[in-house]
Amino acid sequence: MTSGRSLGFYLLLAPVLLWLALLVIIPHVDLALVSLRERVGVGQYALSPANYLTFLNEPLYLVTFARTAVMSILATIITLIIGFPVAYYIAKMARGKLQPILFVLCLVPFWVSELVRTFGWMILLRETGIISSLLQWLGLVSGPVELLYNDAAIMIGLVYTSMLFMVVPLVTTLSSLDDSLIEAGYDLGGSSASVFREIIVPHAMPGIVSGCIVVFMLSLGNYLTPIMLGGKDSLWFTELIYSQFIVRFNWELGAAFGFMLLFLSTAIVWTALKLSGQSLEKTMG
Repeated sequence: MTSGRSLGFYLLLAPVLLWLALLVIIPHVDLALVSLRERVGVGQYALSPANYLTFLNEPLYLVTFARTAVMSILATIITLIIGFPVAYYIAKMARGKLQPILFVLCLVPFWVSELVRTFGWMILLRETGIISSLLQWLGLVSGPVELLYNDAAIMIGLVYTSMLFMVVPLVTTLSSLDDSLIEAGYDLGGSSASVFREIIVPHAMPGIVSGCIVVFMLSLGNYLTPIMLGGKDSLWFTELIYSQFIVRFNWELGAAFGFMLLFLSTAIVWTALKLSGQSLEKTMG
């Protein structure tokens, strides 16, 4: 009987292990080996950290790397600031049928692809778009305004693209907060600020951290939004990776860039978990 249960357990586990091996572990191992190769001749390679040294010695790569990290962190913060009130209203203030309706409204933009959503922002932000026309109609500007191809447009696209992944974990976490705890905080003389700081935020912290991790990872690895809304002069690290792999066919340097992005995301996520006092198991749970 025990052997039968063990066999069933391994059969259920097999697809997950196969998925991890084929799509995660083996590709990463192969990518790591490629990143440590240096071309010494036609079809000849030697193990060397030269690709990583190239990254460290090129100011453009370092600036783009730092810029991508900073803007991804900023996009995560902005998404949290906007998403938390939305999630709180859906979880604690909306009643009856209004709650599922609001939640579905958050899902509606994601019924179409990211490409379509990005094109939508390009239509809104272009010189002849609605926003430019509205500014002219209000008399705030004297002529058409080009709102595309700058950091602000990139930030709008990143926040819009990632909003759902911040709202969902926050709604899930805040829904489990007992209303009586909030009422007790007010009954004990607490202000709105103290109740928010001492009761709501600590309870929502697992959702905050998990949402921030997902949004940061999506922003850091985003390729389409920075390229389309930032234009050809946009400095985004995923564009450098794409260029090395697809344009220059320099897989060795592209693999090194990919691992640098992986190291960066891992370091920032680990730091965020330590600063928030959360564990990965609790956050993902």
